[in-house]
Amino acid sequence: MEDPIIYRKAMAEDAEAIVELQLRMAWETEQVQLDRQVCSNGVGAVFTNPQLGTYFVAELEGRVIASLMITYEWSDWRARQVWWIQSVYVDPEARRKGVYRGLYARILDLVDRDETIAGIRLYVDRRNVPAQQVYTRLGMNGDHYQVFEKMKDER
Repeated sequence: MEDPIIYRKAMAEDAEAIVELQLRMAWETEQVQLDRQVCSNGVGAVFTNPQLGTYFVAELEGRVIASLMITYEWSDWRARQVWWIQSVYVDPEARRKGVYRGLYARILDLVDRDETIAGIRLYVDRRNVPAQQVYTRLGMNGDHYQVFEKMKDER
């Protein structure tokens, strides 16, 4: 019998595994080689300062196989927080097995039980069609908003 996947809030001890997943995601999705130390500092900052966000992980047999980060937006229209799902990555060996579905269900359960949270949003690269299909199957829609950005460190 296969060990069940554990979906949980990440702990500081998970930081290195999360960094590794982020490095792999950047390369896989955008062919960007992130600086390991900068990424490590960024992930570590979330554990040091919880106002920046919260990581959640999927763990199988003691190994982190997926992670995502929640960041927070204040909605003056709703007078509640909106949780943004960011930095989603599932190890390729664990894909198409419901791992992201389990992480998403964990987040959705927390949101549903907390009246101070209005809902969940995420953004996805337009070229990442497989991810868009997953999000659609989970009941999310991409019809309402388009995200624009101006980043200082654009390549």
